[in-house]
Amino acid sequence: MKRGLVSFALASLMAVQANAFELKSPDISAQQPIAEKFVFNSFGCKGGNVSPALEWTDPPAGTKSFALLVHDPDAPTGGAGFWHWIVTDIPASARGLAQGAGTPDGKALPAGSKQLDSDFGEPGWGGPCPPAGHGPHHYNFTVYALSVDTLGLPANARTAFIGFTLNSKALAKATLTATYGR
Repeated sequence: MKRGLVSFALASLMAVQANAFELKSPDISAQQPIAEKFVFNSFGCKGGNVSPALEWTDPPAGTKSFALLVHDPDAPTGGAGFWHWIVTDIPASARGLAQGAGTPDGKALPAGSKQLDSDFGEPGWGGPCPPAGHGPHHYNFTVYALSVDTLGLPANARTAFIGFTLNSKALAKATLTATYGR
C-alpha cells in the first residue's frame, strides 16, 4: 500500500512539474547579459530602449489576468531597487508580450493591458542603465498569474502599493533574471 502511495505522489509531482508556470524570452537568456538593443538610451547609456519579447506557459487554473514587473534589486536606492516596467490587467488569453510592446503609449500591448509609471517616472519600458563601474545588476522579469480580471489600480499607484495589491491576488508567479553592467 505504501509503495502505491509513493508512486502516486511521485507521478503527481512530475505532472505538476511538467506543467509549471514558466517565463521565457527569445531576446534575453537567464543569468546572461542583456543586449544593447534593450538598454536605456539616456543617463550615459546608448541602447535602443526596446522592450524584449516575453513568453509564458502553463498558467494555473483560475487565471483571469496577468501582470508583469521588471525590477533591478541591485540599484543603489537605499534598498528599494529600481522598477523598469509595470504592466497590469494583461488578459488571461495572452501568452506573452511582443518585442517593442513597451512603448509609452502601450499600443502594442494586448487589448486591456495597462502600463503604470516605472521609476523613470513614466509608463512603458525603461531599459537597464546601472551606474558606470557599479558592476553587473540583476533584472528580474516576473509575470504573475492573477485571480482577478483587473487590479483596479489608480494611474498614480506607487510601486509598493502595486506589489502589495498584485501579490494579494497572485495564483502563481514566474521569474526570468538577466544581467547588465557597464
